[in-house]
This record gives sequence, C-alpha cells and structure tokens, in this order.
Amino acid sequence: MPERWIHLDGLVNMRDLGGLPTRDGGTVVPRRLIRSDNLQDLTPQDVDRLVGELGVTDVVDLRTETELHLEGEGPLRRVDALTHHHHSLLPRREPLTADEVAARALALPPREERSPQGAQFWTEHYLGYLAKRPDSVSAAMSVVADAAGAAVVHCAAGKDRTGTVVAMCLDVAGVPTEEIVADYVLSAERIEAIIARIVTTDSHGPALARQAVADQTPQAETMTAILEAVRDGWGGAEGWLRDQGWTSEDVDRLRRRLTRA
Repeated sequence: MPERWIHLDGLVNMRDLGGLPTRDGGTVVPRRLIRSDNLQDLTPQDVDRLVGELGVTDVVDLRTETELHLEGEGPLRRVDALTHHHHSLLPRREPLTADEVAARALALPPREERSPQGAQFWTEHYLGYLAKRPDSVSAAMSVVADAAGAAVVHCAAGKDRTGTVVAMCLDVAGVPTEEIVADYVLSAERIEAIIARIVTTDSHGPALARQAVADQTPQAETMTAILEAVRDGWGGAEGWLRDQGWTSEDVDRLRRRLTRA
C-alpha cells in the first residue's frame, strides 16, 4: 500500500484514503478522498502542493460557525480554484461559547461524569452525529461523490467528526470493517501532536488543556461499534443514505468516485 500520510508544515493529521482494499478485490483510488485536521496554518508551499500536486478541488469543513468565527478564514479560502462546503456536525444552536464548542466537538464531559468505558462513550458521541445532523453527514458525502478532484474532509482534530464521515464513505466503497477501523486508529499515532496543535487555538484550547491526552486517543472498539450499529440499523452506510433520500444512482456515484480511476 502506498504511503498515506501527507506531510505538510501546517498540519499533523492528513492522509489519503487511496490504496485501501475493497471487498471485491479493488482499491480506493488515490487523490479522491483526503482526511485532515484543521487547515488554518497551511503555508504557501502547503497550499501549492494541495492544489497543484494533489489536485484538491473541494474542501468539506465539519466545524461549527463558532469555530470558524474564532479561528478565522484559513489560507485555502483565498484560493479561487477551490470550492468550500461548510457542514457542521454539531446541533444547530449557535452561537456557542469556546468551551461549549470544545465540549461538543471533542466530547469533553466533566471528569466525574465520564464513563470508564471510553469506547462506549465515543461510540454514543459519534452516533449522535448521524442522529442529530444527518443532513450534514449526507451533504458531506455528496460533496465527495461530486468533486471534480480530491475532496478534503476536515474538522479540528481530524479524528472524530472527520472519522465518522470518512468511515461512512469507505463503507459505501466496500472497504472491509477491519481496514476502516485500522485507518481510524492511525490518528492515535499522532495524537500528542494533534492535541498540542489544537490546544493553542481559541476555540478548543481552554477546555482541552484540562483533559488528558489519553482521553482523546482513538480506539478500535469505537469505530467497530459504530459500523456495527450502522449495519444493524440500516444494513450499512448505503442503507443509511437511502434513509436520507439517496437513490441507487446517488450511492453508485459515490462508490464509483472512490473506486474507479
């Protein structure tokens, strides 16, 4: 499998989903779906590489309006060749305070209320995205299906909101559960760098600074449970999308986009 980490100066958790195997013996096509942490700190060289070398045409931002307001527009917003799509996965009640954004985006309950079963806690948190913002999850996946080039899906850390949308896309593409889970937990390799980066931001820093890094580390059990829940409830991501109004042609368009060169 080709190297999937994309090394840029202005972020720490970007990777290409290309190369992942599918159940029918194929693979996900490189430079179709890229996942990332926030894009605020990209250098001019980073921007040139994303647009020129990697062929990015669409950016899906899963953050809240409050996050966008506090962090400001990133450098990609100034690139005319890119189309930006904002689909927050958190409930619509805005504006939120910085502490509320961090608590919801990174699931930061009071320590005395936190379940010792971390995977179960995160599973319920991720399923909340599907239950409370199915419109945004569906819209984000539609962008991936229709992008002319590579679509970058990102949030703040690039592991929770992004991980949920990416997992749903990969399930539609026919990537086996174990491969989707393995991709999800790759972010654990860089969790200290991820947290060190966003703890400096206005939108997450104050609340996140009080949390342990271990509490934010992706666990395989979490994504396994998410995929099982989606399959138990809808027969898989395809069934979930049909419940959101997608047609067979819509689903096939996403699958073809990810698996056919």
